[in-house]
Amino acid sequence: MKPARRDVFGRPQGGWRLRFYTVIFESDTPAGLLFDKLLIVAILASVAVVLADSVGTLHAKYQAQFHALEWGFTLLFTVEYVARLSCVRHPLRYATSFFGIVDLLSILPTYVAVLFPEAQALIDVRILRLLRMFRVLKLTAYVWEYQAMGRALVASRRKILVFLSAVMMIVVIMGTVMYVVEGPENGFTSIPTAIYWAITTMTTVGFGDITPKTDIGRLVASFMMLVGWGTLAVPTGIVTAEMTARRMLDTPASRACGACGAAGHLPEAAYCLHCGAALGSAVAPREEAAP
Repeated sequence: MKPARRDVFGRPQGGWRLRFYTVIFESDTPAGLLFDKLLIVAILASVAVVLADSVGTLHAKYQAQFHALEWGFTLLFTVEYVARLSCVRHPLRYATSFFGIVDLLSILPTYVAVLFPEAQALIDVRILRLLRMFRVLKLTAYVWEYQAMGRALVASRRKILVFLSAVMMIVVIMGTVMYVVEGPENGFTSIPTAIYWAITTMTTVGFGDITPKTDIGRLVASFMMLVGWGTLAVPTGIVTAEMTARRMLDTPASRACGACGAAGHLPEAAYCLHCGAALGSAVAPREEAAP
């Protein structure tokens, strides 16, 4: 079970707001857990509708059904958004939070299409339709692993920034070198273009739109490929180490039995799982009597 959400938006004192808050923001109750599961299903279903509606043949055949489903999901998420704002003591704090903005972006496009009918063509195929995909980000609020990864990224942000700074220095230097070595006649028309080549090479993408033609340029490119091969593992190692360290800190310390010496008991355990002795008592192990 994931730990309780921190009370950052203000837990109500009582009444219907407290009941709503317990169901919507806390998952350590049967009702809260059921609410989270149903909301995850609704989010996935709404994203599936958006994906299916983007297919031309399906849109032409089921346009009315997709439109009805879109409005149904929009109304559902609107009720959820209003309920979240109404049951917290600091609604503005929630509205300006990451998930509050995501909730708003997930319902806004449908209402914009009603308020501005002349923008219907843009809504159908471009930006506002893509905004509906923000619904998938709502999943991160209900999956503990997403939150753990997010905390690890935040905790290791300085290390990642230092790493990215080193990478930027390398690509600028190597791009400038390639601009000098290859020159405009081989496609390296400017230093920014050469830096673009260095980034695609170092990240092992290698589009192939710009390639070195000289032997020295190929030598530099080979060096960039090897550096990029080893560089890709650095941010992964930083985040993984941070997640491992946090998991070790979150793991509760085990207790040992004073009677039989068995370890591995949880802090809230009252009796030993092996001999049944009360934990915390300084009872020495029993010795068998001599025959």
